[in-house]
Amino acid sequence: MPDIRLLSPADAREMLSELCAVLADCVNGGASVGFMQPYGTADALPYWQGVADSVESGATLLFAAVIEGRVVGTVQVGVAQMPNQPHRGDLKKLLVHSAARGKGLARLLMAAAEREAARIGKTLLVLDTATGSDAEAIYPRLGWQRVGVVPDYAMWPEGGLCDTTIFYKRIAA
Repeated sequence: MPDIRLLSPADAREMLSELCAVLADCVNGGASVGFMQPYGTADALPYWQGVADSVESGATLLFAAVIEGRVVGTVQVGVAQMPNQPHRGDLKKLLVHSAARGKGLARLLMAAAEREAARIGKTLLVLDTATGSDAEAIYPRLGWQRVGVVPDYAMWPEGGLCDTTIFYKRIAA
């Protein structure tokens, strides 16, 4: 059974190498999450160090799915918003290592992120994902509402423009 954890700044820093491995696996597997191929674990380190800093400042909630002592998935909620958006959070980087897919980890990570966001007073979450990706199909099954598509929003990690689909979900505070 996976252990879904809300990570402290110390936890995030302790798990940097495992978080890097998950991100590199996903990018090299074609996930459009902001990085280009080829992408190694060393490439991911500055990103995750920044996330750990953001966790420490209270701007980000970071969750990890752990199986047999190893991080195999992660998701973040950006909770630091502009003054006119204190009720909103940005869901970011739902990632599950290719070797751990098909175990319901995305669902468990999303549920934990939604619960904690609601616990701290967020009532609306938003996210974007590459249109036509495997990830896009996950969100409607989890109760997220599709807003629309922005053409040529980003690039696939191997190159070439991709559209992005925007989703939102109301959650109870």
